[in-house]
Amino acid sequence: MCGIVGYVGHRPALDVVLAGLRRLEYRGYDSAGVALPHSGGLAVERKAGALVNLEQRLDEIGRDTFTGTAGIGHTRWATHGPPTDRNAHPHRSGPADAGKTAVVHNGIIENYLPLRAELEALDIWAESDTDTEIAAHLVALAYAGRAADPSTKGDLPASVRSVALRLEGAFTLVVTHADEPDTIVAARRSSPLVLGLGEGETFLASDVAAFIEFTRNAVELGQDQVVTITRDGYDVTDFRGEPVAVSPFEVTWDLAAAEKGGHDYFMLKEIEEQPTAIADTLRGHLVDGRIVLDEQRLTDQDLRDVDKVFVVACGTAYHSGLLAKYAIEHWTRLPVEIEVASEFRYRDPVLDRSTLVVAISQSGETADTLEALRHAKDQKARVLAICNTNGAQIPRESDAVIYTHAGPEIGVAATKTFTAQVAANYLVGLALAQARGTKYPDEVVREFHELEAAPKAVETVLESLGEARALGQLLADSKAVLFLGRHVGYPVALEGALKLKELAYMHAEAFAAGELKHGPIALIEPGLPVIVVMPSPKGRAVLHSKLLSNIQEIKARGARTVVLAEAGDETVKPFADHLFELPPISTLLQPLVATVPLQVIAAEIARARGYDVDKPRNLAKSVTVE
Repeated sequence: MCGIVGYVGHRPALDVVLAGLRRLEYRGYDSAGVALPHSGGLAVERKAGALVNLEQRLDEIGRDTFTGTAGIGHTRWATHGPPTDRNAHPHRSGPADAGKTAVVHNGIIENYLPLRAELEALDIWAESDTDTEIAAHLVALAYAGRAADPSTKGDLPASVRSVALRLEGAFTLVVTHADEPDTIVAARRSSPLVLGLGEGETFLASDVAAFIEFTRNAVELGQDQVVTITRDGYDVTDFRGEPVAVSPFEVTWDLAAAEKGGHDYFMLKEIEEQPTAIADTLRGHLVDGRIVLDEQRLTDQDLRDVDKVFVVACGTAYHSGLLAKYAIEHWTRLPVEIEVASEFRYRDPVLDRSTLVVAISQSGETADTLEALRHAKDQKARVLAICNTNGAQIPRESDAVIYTHAGPEIGVAATKTFTAQVAANYLVGLALAQARGTKYPDEVVREFHELEAAPKAVETVLESLGEARALGQLLADSKAVLFLGRHVGYPVALEGALKLKELAYMHAEAFAAGELKHGPIALIEPGLPVIVVMPSPKGRAVLHSKLLSNIQEIKARGARTVVLAEAGDETVKPFADHLFELPPISTLLQPLVATVPLQVIAAEIARARGYDVDKPRNLAKSVTVE
């Protein structure tokens, strides 16, 4: 959700922090703020709205007081309290230490109300509506020696640890104190935080994109850990002060991968990067004729023992999971259930040691998916993660991992991470088929090579998207758009509708086309755009003929038909007001090519309406609270 940056080093901290916030603004853009220790006090400024508002405010008041080589910053996605100046981070302490403590926070402190009441009993009153400010006051009390444990007096790491032990919920706290201007302390529970290590400088951030300009050397931080950084390095303990081991890693992409590359929007750049994202996700997973995973703590026998698969995910990842169901059931004959992660553990699903749960999350920190994973582990089920973020919490807590090597995705609406997830899902299906013997080794290899050819087909689609852009402009005044699909085309329709909701704020709805006459056909009226994802007439001839009948029915009632069909399919042309021809590809792989025009149409409608394609309202890139 929110974006956090911390820095201690030899550079002007304000420049480093603001640069990091620009690259993290996709995580939250309701407000932004910075805090730097300065002359025995703290220089703090925060502003509602986009980051540019903060930068303009800093220019107005002058940046002379924001000097120094240590600081923290934040971009907010509002949870507690509206996005106003007074609710923006950093939040600072009050009378307990004369405002010398500043805190930025990602997550939700679930027990903030009783903690707030406790502070009010001490005549310490919050100035904001947020849960975060409570943490600032509590740290200040601990540092001043006014907490239950007086040994924390004058010890910032110990003060942060004592407060972290009292907090309930998911949170990352990053704290700076005027009396220790060259030290920053952070605490992490179920919310992303990563270290960056440079020469004579150390970074903290929600995402490595914040510091990739300066270093590729990073360190994973685990659950319930506290890190203290200085320019000379770092120290990590658990919440009780015991030293813990950490895992360094090297970031494999560079700053250029996080920049727009000449495109007007990150999303347009990321749509074009999909062939590379798919190819990189597949690379290295076929070794000596066998499918291998990235981090596999499951044996072939473990996979053979699986008698049921659950897929849990949210949003776009959920749509990729629907496609996983088609592939896994087709290749392995195992029953597969797909569930919205936020509902999974609340309905008491039937799980045991023979259940495999596939948890899909771009960030690897999605709160609902993480809790679903933990519920599955409590029931002794095996968990396989599909994730785009190395070292994130979900892959760390899983029994096996497939990483989607899509690189950084800055646009909030998922594009390349979706198609990379689809490819990874299919790898799961092939790995299960291989272990269970439901496909011969040469069949597994053949299916993998078909997957390897998919990026070329996506490139073909990308070369002819001018018509999709033009159609997006044409449909911008529409009040609603409907989507129809069957078989693997149905999840594609769902994803197309979601993109329109996210980007263009339109009413968009997707239906399994066979349901049309069971109610949804009542929505058809003259001029209503209906986008239809047609199956191949060769691969799914029966479904093709049935969907063709659906097109004729809605066309007869005046709908404007937009049809995605395999190149050479002459049967649809008389009934398509707008026809997009897709390169021939096997049935299961069609979503990889059919999704792309729908992404472009949604982006172009949003642009025509004057909306920010990369930063749709009310949304954040990763949802790290429930």
